[in-house]
Formats: sequence, C-alpha cells, structure tokens
Amino acid sequence: MEQNEIRKLLQNVANGDILVDDALLHIKNEPFEDLGYAKPDFHRKSRQGVSEVIYGAGKTAEQIIGISKSFAEHGQKDILITRLDKAKAEKINKEIPLDYYDMANIGIIGSMPKERVGKIVIATGGTSDIPIAEEAAITAEMLGNNTVRLYDVGVAGIHRLLTHTEEIMTARVVIAIAGMEGALASVIGGLADCPVIAVPTSVGYGASFGGIAALLSMLNSCASGVSVVNIDNGFGAAFQASMINHMGGLNE
Repeated sequence: MEQNEIRKLLQNVANGDILVDDALLHIKNEPFEDLGYAKPDFHRKSRQGVSEVIYGAGKTAEQIIGISKSFAEHGQKDILITRLDKAKAEKINKEIPLDYYDMANIGIIGSMPKERVGKIVIATGGTSDIPIAEEAAITAEMLGNNTVRLYDVGVAGIHRLLTHTEEIMTARVVIAIAGMEGALASVIGGLADCPVIAVPTSVGYGASFGGIAALLSMLNSCASGVSVVNIDNGFGAAFQASMINHMGGLNE
C-alpha cells in the first residue's frame, strides 16, 4: 500500500465509513509473497516511501521475472532493477517490457516519474567513474529527483570543477564520485552549503586497493557535511540523496 492509500483508509476510519478491524485487516493483507527463492515486500513503500528495488547481481533472469511479476500483481507497476547485466536484461525483456540503461547496468520496468523535484548534482572525478555516476543518476531520476551531471571534473584539473560553482552552490544535495585518492569530495565539500555524499570507486592503480584508498580519504575529509557510502555504491548514494531532497515538502 502507498502512503496516500493508507491516509485515505485512516480517513475513512475517522469518518466512520469503515470499521477499525476491517482497516487493520486491509493493512495487514499480503505484506509479502513467499516465492521460495525470494519474498517480495509489498509494504516497503508504505514504510519507507519507496517501493522495493530488485538487486540484479546474483539473481537469474527467471528469478527477476518472477519477482517482477509478483510486484506487478500487487500494484507495483514501476520497478527498478540495479546491477543488471545486458544478457539478463535481454532475457527479461522477452517476457516483460524493460528499458535498459547499459552504462548504469540498470533496468526499469514501467516508466520514469514525469514529475521531479529539487536538484541533485552528480559529479565525477574522471570519465572512468561514469558507470557508478550513471547508476546514481538513473536511480535518483527514478525516485523523482531532478539531476545535473558534472562529469570529469576531478582535482587533476580543478579549473574544470570551478566553472560549475553555480550548479554546486544551488544544489539541494551533491553526490561526489571519485576513485584514485578520492579528493573530489573534500573540494566540493568546501564549496557547497548542502549535504555532500561521497562515493569512492574502485578506479585506480594498485595502491588504491580497489577503492579502499578513496574510501579512507573520503572518511577523513576535513570538509564538514561530507558523508560516505560504500565503494561503488551509486545506488545507495542516490537513495540517501533522494531522501534529503524530498525532505520538508520540497515542491519546486
């Protein structure tokens, strides 16, 4: 159930149009379905404001199809699938129409929301960070946010970033994505008056330790207001940014 459906149900209880026990039964009805290999959560949106997202890595195309059909049967028409490779996407598309975003490794069943709010700026240190940035961007857009992409603006040529100070200073949230030493988050943190979510990537040479060097650098940022998600976690950064962007009844 969506939050507006629950609100309507509670209003009907308040008006005396429905009994309390009947309303409780309606809310409890089918919170999830046991498919054996998965238990799709139909109450996720009522609890968290966002429907359950399917993590595609490690799942077969057949399992993703089964989970998606279960969601659709319970009213969730728009489904986000992350970490989905092209081969699985093609199999799914034969059974369920799906839009595939190759760079982001994301599949979307249904459609993107037509109305989006606020502004989330997504910046990368280099071009090699773009796959993680696109995961963040497509996720943020699917969650109803306006996004601005600033790609390849790393500190090795900091003048490239400084030409975009207006976008950074007018953002509701900034997602800073970088590998190597991960310095981009600190620089942006020193320019922005909004939360900065840092995403370390596994881009870099041997001493970057698959993103651990960038992770530690971002965790030790001297810029206030910088938070950090896990290595290559563009989805997690976008989800957090969306929650911040939607706070306070933002409607611009």
